[in-house]
Amino acid sequence: MMADAPQPQARSRDPIGVFDSGVGGLSVLQALRAELPDERFVYVADSGHAPYGERDDTHVVARSQAITRYLVAQHRIKALVVACNTATAAAILQLRQEFPDLPIVGIEPALKPAAAQSHTRRIGVLATRGTLNSEKFRVLLASLQDQADFVLQACDGLADAIEQNDAIKTEALCVYFTRASGPFGIEQNCVDTLVLGCTHYPFAADILRAQVGESVIFLEGGAPVARQTRRLLAARSWLATEHTLAPAVVFGTTGDPSKMQAAIARWLHEDCEVQSLNIE
Repeated sequence: MMADAPQPQARSRDPIGVFDSGVGGLSVLQALRAELPDERFVYVADSGHAPYGERDDTHVVARSQAITRYLVAQHRIKALVVACNTATAAAILQLRQEFPDLPIVGIEPALKPAAAQSHTRRIGVLATRGTLNSEKFRVLLASLQDQADFVLQACDGLADAIEQNDAIKTEALCVYFTRASGPFGIEQNCVDTLVLGCTHYPFAADILRAQVGESVIFLEGGAPVARQTRRLLAARSWLATEHTLAPAVVFGTTGDPSKMQAAIARWLHEDCEVQSLNIE
């Protein structure tokens, strides 16, 4: 005898899964919690297998599938947010094929919003090499080529430097990559809009801002992802209807839990327990 399908009210109490190659997806988690304050989340940082942006697609797809299977089996997530540009580009189609009943939201560099609001029509894009080389990104870029001039910069090592909280290396790389992407400003032929195409990069926004000036607009993908997650859950009547007393977020990492605890304290200003995970 087949079990009855879960009722909307039952699913509304289930958590939303969020994963990234490391701690960069905490920037997306911030946006999700602001948009969906009554929801519970399970966040997985795959720091033990990072960085994704400098690995091949086979590695990224395998890790994305393993983490999603873990979140579905162990936490019964009602939706998945792929809070990693590289994983979205490499693996989201495979994830949607394997989990057709699971709402899955990915993140991509904010090229469309940038093209819509840039005045100089010159837009900088900072991203990982994996994202920039992906077919998904090439298709997105091709659809906008007649709307703006995009200056693409692969930022090798920057996500990892932010992940490791290496302030000296992070600043040096930010200086190097912005100089390679400029000049910046509101004058003709200057980059007036900068797309932060990796979820780690918002945590270096102050350093980047010091290099490009106050007039340059920064765009990232967290808020649109949060709004899309709300829409998908609302369409299924799976939104949480009341605040739960359970922990708002369960954190886990395949890397060093103490490093992730430090990142959460540094960027989310929270003191919390982080589980050590072995996801294969």
